[in-house]
Amino acid sequence: MAELYKVLEGGKIGIFESPTGTGKSLSLICGALSWLRDFEQKKLQAEACLLAPGCGRTSSEKDSLLPPSSCQEPSDTPRPAGEPDWVTEFVQKKEERDLVERLREEQVRRRKREERLQEVCQDGRLRFAAKRMKQEEEEIETLLRLSREMLAAGPEPEQLEQLECGEEHLVLAEYESDEERRGSRVDEAEDDLEEEHITKIYYCSRTHSQLAQFVREVLKSPFGKETRLVSLGSRQTLCVNEDVKNLGSVQLMNDRCVDMQRSKREKSRTGEDKPQRKRQKRQTSCPFYSHEQMELLRDEILLEVKDMEQLVALGKEARACPYYGSRFAIPAAQLVVLPYPMLLHAATRQAAGIRLQGQVVIIDEAHNLIDTITNIHSTEVNGSQLCQAHSQLLQYMERYGKRLKAKNLMYIKQILYLLEKFVAVLGGNIKQNPSTQILSQTGSELKSINDFLFQSQVDNINLFKVQRYLEKSMLSRKLFGFTECFGVVLPSASDSQENRGLGGFQQFLKSLQSGPTEDSLEEGQAGALRPASPLMHIEAFLAALTTANQDGRVIVNRQGSVGQSSLKFLLLNPAVHFAQVVKECRAVVIAGGTMQPVSDFREQLLACCGVEAARVVEFSCGHVIPPDNILPLIICNGPSNQQLEFTYQRRELPQMMEETGRILCNLCNVVPGGVVCFLPSYEYLRRVHAHWDKTGLLARLSARKKIFQEPKRASQVEQVLMAYSKCITSCSRSEGHLTGALLLSVVGGKMSEGINFSDDLGRCVVMVGMPYPNIKSPELQEKMAYLDQTLPRMQGQPPPGTVLIENLCMKAVNQSIGRAIRHQRDFASIVLLDHRYARPSILAKLPAWIRDRVEVKATFGSAFAAMRKFHREKSHPCLV
Repeated sequence: MAELYKVLEGGKIGIFESPTGTGKSLSLICGALSWLRDFEQKKLQAEACLLAPGCGRTSSEKDSLLPPSSCQEPSDTPRPAGEPDWVTEFVQKKEERDLVERLREEQVRRRKREERLQEVCQDGRLRFAAKRMKQEEEEIETLLRLSREMLAAGPEPEQLEQLECGEEHLVLAEYESDEERRGSRVDEAEDDLEEEHITKIYYCSRTHSQLAQFVREVLKSPFGKETRLVSLGSRQTLCVNEDVKNLGSVQLMNDRCVDMQRSKREKSRTGEDKPQRKRQKRQTSCPFYSHEQMELLRDEILLEVKDMEQLVALGKEARACPYYGSRFAIPAAQLVVLPYPMLLHAATRQAAGIRLQGQVVIIDEAHNLIDTITNIHSTEVNGSQLCQAHSQLLQYMERYGKRLKAKNLMYIKQILYLLEKFVAVLGGNIKQNPSTQILSQTGSELKSINDFLFQSQVDNINLFKVQRYLEKSMLSRKLFGFTECFGVVLPSASDSQENRGLGGFQQFLKSLQSGPTEDSLEEGQAGALRPASPLMHIEAFLAALTTANQDGRVIVNRQGSVGQSSLKFLLLNPAVHFAQVVKECRAVVIAGGTMQPVSDFREQLLACCGVEAARVVEFSCGHVIPPDNILPLIICNGPSNQQLEFTYQRRELPQMMEETGRILCNLCNVVPGGVVCFLPSYEYLRRVHAHWDKTGLLARLSARKKIFQEPKRASQVEQVLMAYSKCITSCSRSEGHLTGALLLSVVGGKMSEGINFSDDLGRCVVMVGMPYPNIKSPELQEKMAYLDQTLPRMQGQPPPGTVLIENLCMKAVNQSIGRAIRHQRDFASIVLLDHRYARPSILAKLPAWIRDRVEVKATFGSAFAAMRKFHREKSHPCLV
């Protein structure tokens, strides 16, 4: 906790490693919130001193009161040489007056916020307002139900006229570029909603379950009652509108949500600006998207700490959207809890209203941070999506071309040209159906960004302007709405332009004629199957192409037909996206249970972000277990004196698979409870299992342990884990021939991260071989070449690309073997089956609490004796 406090106080970048069971979460909470409490107290004291009449103002006090946006800037503006003293004095006094005025405004805002929260606490106005809103919504639902019953009989001419009138929301508004918009006034309504962000801590982790666990830890801490905490999440987690949740697809939920907001805004604007219009298409707006109710929900969120389940329950009760209500609470919150992508993706960060300037960021479970940033900003589009987007956009332009402004038409034609050329690069024709265009040449081709643009003949188009146009005009969402209404047909040789437009419109009319009972039965299933707008994927790919040429590559993958082929953008330098986080934040903490090897964070991420080595602080916490509660062994030879070397060429040899089976048979004879064995891949697991079955080794194993296999489907993991746990529990209570269970798992699979094999569930973890990644992968080869070119090579060390391969392997190993020993009284043995683990360079990349206790066994006999002694002493201490 003290180390964390120093990092936050000094504005450093901290890399913290703390094994599971050492109280990592509680240390992060107490250290960070202690610093925040002291920081706020110092700020209030300096503020009171500056506002007191006749009190001298020191430069340190003024620096402590600078707003977060200027925390990285120098406190004193350089003055021109030879400037008169009276000018300097005037400027200094003006700065002091401005500072005092800002402090007074901040005091007023803080007082209003505290009064508002106190009022919510006392009168419970949220519950009364919710009941009133619920009654109104029930009346509206009754009217809508009656309307649907009327529509079930079929569309009347009046309804078709309403449809024509309702197309206005699909037509693009006049587009103004950034240059044209520069200098214009900000919308007053948005200006009123702005609220200054106080200094806060952003805590992010990988999954919503980990975030929920962290919130529970905050509640248990001494700061649980006084911290203003807000949990942010995805629409899938926080949405309370059942109609939207039933869509299933994340993209469809996002589209429908934005569509409902737009409908509500357009409805209000229509009512104010065009009262003379009588007929409007009925558009469904979200009943939970009420600004007044969301403000009340915001106050309730800030009143006391709530996890996501409580937040959703409160949103349902208040008839307010938790997804947006939680965002309203960000400015006044002290601790913001959110998943990785919301913090690491700049566009998502901006949309959520997250401001990092002068704030503190804690990234937990950060062992895969580099891969996460790379995956977030890498994107892929296939030929079917390109052709479908072109067909949709072409039909959209044909329908609304006469109603669009010249600039809109210019950008739409540029996008159509881009799509046509991208399909041509894949070897296809945009005017033909992609599934019927069979390619004569297949294979993958890797290109730099510039080479890809030149080959596509689109280097003359300004992709930055196209990207900004797509963002500002929301064309992809307009196109999605257009497709929802009128449908779209992919181009084929027999389809004429007329038939394509008519077919989509006829489908829409058929949907109007279907009865309400049929709709209610099919809506959930059909909604989940409907694809989102392909232009959204194209938009992400175009944004990726604006990356600097040296920081990314494009993989042209030609497979079978044009529809199956794809274009993939690969990000090589994740530091370009992490640099903004490091630059804006006051301090950044990267934490995890297993962070080794940390050289990747220093070299690939922080050094490439321009962070000086002096600003980086490393801290590794030892495990809380006694030294004799763990037995890490490196076994170099098997029972038949076969050297253990599970390279790709040797691991599938019959003698290697048999040696592995014999080792497990011996271990299962002395290890009680559960044994978890990690193998390099699902395919290798299948082959080993089949070979053991053929040779009789599987029957020998089954005599001592019931055997379970990790399933490929994520939906079946929980079922297997439950059966594995029940088997171990029943074996411990009975005195039969079975002593527990053996779980065959896969490195990098569902059970190698986030699963706790504590106590009897994981008395022994076995790692078969070294799980090196596929060296023949074009993505990995390009990444290695990039690191060899950009990172310096230390004398006597292998090239950076080779180091990357070793680090990826050891990260996977460390995550897998870290599944055991989850608390202070736990004990387990860790067995590494490969003589290569004994190399000094590999040993150095094991976690310190394992590395310091590891024993290298040249023969299996000595290893087996050590295992038998260890588990006998731990399982039956009274017999020792």
